Amino acid sequence: MPFGEIVIGAPGAGKSTYAYGKYQLFTALSRPIAIVNLDPANESLPYPCTISISSLVTLQDVMNEFGLGPNGAMLYCMEYLEANIDWLLEELAKLDNETWVVFDLPGQVELSTNHESLKKVIKALSKNDLFRLAAVNLCDAHYVTDAAKYISVLLLSLRTMLQLELPHINVLSKIDLLSQFGELDFNLDYYTEVQNLAYLEDLLPQGTKFAALNMRIAELIQDFPYVGFETLAVEDRDSMLRLMRLVDRATGCIFVPQSEPSPEPSSESTPSTRRPNIYSLFTSAAGSIPGGAGNVRDVQERWLDAKDEWDAHELEQRQREVRILQRPQ
Repeated sequence: MPFGEIVIGAPGAGKSTYAYGKYQLFTALSRPIAIVNLDPANESLPYPCTISISSLVTLQDVMNEFGLGPNGAMLYCMEYLEANIDWLLEELAKLDNETWVVFDLPGQVELSTNHESLKKVIKALSKNDLFRLAAVNLCDAHYVTDAAKYISVLLLSLRTMLQLELPHINVLSKIDLLSQFGELDFNLDYYTEVQNLAYLEDLLPQGTKFAALNMRIAELIQDFPYVGFETLAVEDRDSMLRLMRLVDRATGCIFVPQSEPSPEPSSESTPSTRRPNIYSLFTSAAGSIPGGAGNVRDVQERWLDAKDEWDAHELEQRQREVRILQRPQ
């Protein structure tokens, strides 16, 4: 059964960069991967694309033919894809079942919050267990530096989770750039765990009607305590590995033993070390995700509190590795 992920997020959140980073990571791990571009406006793809919606429809063609603006044309393209879903299913059927599929979506947030076409496309992909999918929602980490923006991204993430009805992972992307925006008002775990939002009230512009509106929205969000965030620095290997394991778990891929050809037919007489250890499989899959980058405090130290020191340390490590490789054998 094929597994995959739907990569969504606002424009500039780093969706295509993440897709390319995932391609590089899977290639290094010798895991088969295919990237499907479903953004009809994305003409310069940074990654090798296996399937592209541009073979079916392009944003510019729709704008020229119907006189629509970019947003209206994007909605039309998604509706056109929904109407021609057989094209996408036929292209996906050419892939091997072991191939992990990354669907790179457009940045228009209405596609994943209230428009029905994307939801119907996802249902068609998931019908009869055709694909096991998870949604990876990328949100630019700089939103946490402003209380009003943070509340808005929480509301947007919650609405997306309810709309798509998929296993869902919200991600603060570009965490490695967050230090450029100054010190945070709270520790990073306050934002990733979505702790008591009442503390944000003093950080909102006072004396305006928007402060009260933001707090009412915050109360609504806390009535539905589903939103939380992981962190991501695409160029950091540990960060990408951790998110990969989280997505594997969300789709159920981590619970599927890797298929390995057996030289002998299995039987009850086969030694226990040669038979799948289901208890071990589920224990390791449901346990904690390994990797130091998983601890939010470690992430804060690496990218906020001591970023320069860590950068210098990692540079020294890389230089040492290069010197070792250059030594004559």
